[in-house]
Amino acid sequence: MAQYKMLKDGDRVLLGLSGGKDSLALLVVLKHIQRHAPVKFELAACTIDPEIPGFDPSPLKAWVEKLGVPYFYESEDLVALANAHMKGDSFCSFCARHKRGKLYTVCRREGYNVLALAQHLDDLAESFIMSAFNAGELRTMKAHYLNNEKDVRIIRPLVRVRENQTREFAKTANLPVIPDNCPACYSKPQDRAYFKELLLAQEQRNAHLYANLWRAMQLLIADDNHEGEAALHEVNDD
Repeated sequence: MAQYKMLKDGDRVLLGLSGGKDSLALLVVLKHIQRHAPVKFELAACTIDPEIPGFDPSPLKAWVEKLGVPYFYESEDLVALANAHMKGDSFCSFCARHKRGKLYTVCRREGYNVLALAQHLDDLAESFIMSAFNAGELRTMKAHYLNNEKDVRIIRPLVRVRENQTREFAKTANLPVIPDNCPACYSKPQDRAYFKELLLAQEQRNAHLYANLWRAMQLLIADDNHEGEAALHEVNDD
């Protein structure tokens, strides 16, 4: 987080809390940093309920309340939206974009200028390989950047963390991971699962694979706007 200057005094940070191991782990980490870091910032969380059968994130409400973190809960039928509007895209990508849009809306409505997302190094590596294979482009997720509207900074504090680390942390800390975090993903076409398995298989042959990918992605992970001065969005009282 220091490397990419993710936090500044006075920031109001909203975490996208899906109920999966990664976002739960990140909330605990940010809560710890809030107590001990010299940088003073506010912290809240928001869950977007996709209204998918078999996935109920509502138990998160009581857990977040115990942490003393302000919490927002939004619902939207993302499967219905995907069936109506998705064209030539994976459901995961479609869902992620719409969730991001809802999180931006909550940031603006509630006056949060930073959106924290819990993607980790495995996610970045998968995006990098998928982009190269499928689009002929070198792209991946950025660690810290300013959105197109220039009113919300997006940070990904777990960009150097492996997925097995968040899994082990969630287990050791007894975090309330929502089972089948997104069961729709298992019934919709998705490339990410294929590339995840591909990379993990390659890691069996090369123990330094993810360290090498981290170095290879540096210019893509960084961003000219990572020190962008995104101001608090002015809240409309109407």
